[in-house]
Amino acid sequence: MILQDSIKESGGFLNRYTHDSTTCQCEMTFSVFLPPQAELEKVPAIYWLSGLTCTDDNVRTKAGAQRYAAELGVALIFPDTSPRGQGVPDAADRYDLGKGAGFYVNATRQPWVKHYQMYDYITVELPTLIEVGLPIIAGQKSIMGHSMGGHGALMIALRNPESYKAVSAFSPICHPTQSAWGKGCFPTYLGGDEAQWQQYDATYLVTTGAKCAPILIDQGLADEFYEEGQLLPEEFEVACERQGQALTLRMQPGYDHSYHFISSFIGEHLKRHAKALGA
Repeated sequence: MILQDSIKESGGFLNRYTHDSTTCQCEMTFSVFLPPQAELEKVPAIYWLSGLTCTDDNVRTKAGAQRYAAELGVALIFPDTSPRGQGVPDAADRYDLGKGAGFYVNATRQPWVKHYQMYDYITVELPTLIEVGLPIIAGQKSIMGHSMGGHGALMIALRNPESYKAVSAFSPICHPTQSAWGKGCFPTYLGGDEAQWQQYDATYLVTTGAKCAPILIDQGLADEFYEEGQLLPEEFEVACERQGQALTLRMQPGYDHSYHFISSFIGEHLKRHAKALGA
């Protein structure tokens, strides 16, 4: 793990690292905000999964999250959204497949299988690396995300309920097997067996009995992707009601899909996570 840059912010440090990933078999980049409390003791961590076309840079420069994290005494972990670099497959004519669009799955199809192992990267390799190399409390973590990253956060929390103390999302892709984005990428990464797709679909997971910590979702009603039927939060809400999964779904009038929306409510989300983490 190599420190590439470090910026003093809100009393703590916003750091960017690179490392050679054994899971994705390429160099991966991630950012970490360490609050001022981390200079004296280990702190819990909140993982933020970003959306389509993003890198770690979008959230760290646009969300305004670091000042809240400094007050709350929590670290923020900002992974990239896919493997990158020379030799990593891409779909240059598409924004919803390839680099910037890993969908947090473990690909099983060629040519994606070698590098696109984002589920294992987020759930196993990256936490292990961070908890060994940084002042982070082992196992004391939560997860949140936006859009494709919201899909990742919900799905990962539901599949690993013992590992995450809290989960929340902004404008998540709640039912990707039924959205155009999911139908466009899952066959490419995972093949034609829909049973494989369903393991990465939060609505399907809840329907079949998966449960995790209480979920908070904020969805903007002026979100163009919500209007297009890509996100499907109501279908997730129905599944949660039927199965007894605790969910707070807040439909926010006038807000779109952007970081203007996220920055308006990120403080509430982080306070919820910090409370669950005992920060």
